[in-house]
Amino acid sequence: MKKTRHVLGISGGKDSAALAIYMKTKYPSIDLEFYSCDTGKELDETYQLIKNLEVYLGIKINLLLATRETSEADPFDHFLTLHGGYLPSATARWCTKTLKLDPFEKYVGNDPVVSYVGIRGDEEREGYISTKKNIQSIFPFRKNIWSEDVIAKVLSNQNLDKVMPMFSNVYWGRNKEKFEALISKKIDTSFTLKHKLNAILDTDIKGFNHLVFQFLKTTEYPLAMENDFALLDNEDILIKSDIFKILEESGVGVPEYYKKIKFEVNGKMGEYARSRSGCYFCFYQQKIEWVWLYEQHPDLFNKALEYEKTGYSWSEEALGDLIKPERIQQIKEDYIKKTEKNAQKKSSLLIDILEDDDAGCASCFI
Repeated sequence: MKKTRHVLGISGGKDSAALAIYMKTKYPSIDLEFYSCDTGKELDETYQLIKNLEVYLGIKINLLLATRETSEADPFDHFLTLHGGYLPSATARWCTKTLKLDPFEKYVGNDPVVSYVGIRGDEEREGYISTKKNIQSIFPFRKNIWSEDVIAKVLSNQNLDKVMPMFSNVYWGRNKEKFEALISKKIDTSFTLKHKLNAILDTDIKGFNHLVFQFLKTTEYPLAMENDFALLDNEDILIKSDIFKILEESGVGVPEYYKKIKFEVNGKMGEYARSRSGCYFCFYQQKIEWVWLYEQHPDLFNKALEYEKTGYSWSEEALGDLIKPERIQQIKEDYIKKTEKNAQKKSSLLIDILEDDDAGCASCFI
């Protein structure tokens, strides 16, 4: 029987870096492997972050290149040629599969693998879930550490007869009766899967984790092969402020591109920064981030502009039009207005108002 591998992907962003520090320091008993899928088009700050993590944690981060054995070109350029110069987009994310998912799945092969993903407790999105049965995703920063496919099975009406006998194997304390009532209650239009999950987590996170682990023992998920799992008693919920705190206190530091830079337009002050890791020409960037790239890294912006000369563009607006003086002014003005509007309705869970900073393709952050 193959040993279960535990892996953690470093995207070059703040969340995955903080997760690496968190897991290595809080759960040193877990034998973690660290990797990063290198597209060849990352910002220099991404590679610096990887170096900082290696020094601080005393680990080796495996750099996975999709073209290591087939081409001397950067992975992105290699596959761009194979795609006839067709640039990736939100509707045609060939870069996701070829530069991220394929190298990752080749790296783990057919081994049973638990993959740790740095989605925070203040985010409303699901991370990468592999279609391969040998890969299971875990989310340590969230109230719910389990992936949605696991939750759907554990809480489904069809599996009630299977789950309820496991109830007695878990210690519930004073929450036993309430939890038993919630688990046994069937899902319907007025009591959805999401309602049921939230009610259960509000009652007893640890108890639920242990129940899920009991259920996994009856499946082919990688964790079914483990005698125990250190995160079962984890009740931490980490949000953005916690992430920055981990990076700053560790000395690893926050990547420079997250640091806001002031700008002025028509007498009004604003601040901009890059909101995510990934390729410098990521098509999920906001227009203000393209302006940031143009003004802070003109060499990289010009490289991104060169790609558009093949007849394709990174978004609905060509970069050449986006950087016209009057257009830059309009983008900055719109950004300031949006920032002010968001500040008025800011959630108590967020420490800043980086707009839509977690939108995009979750697979780029495995």
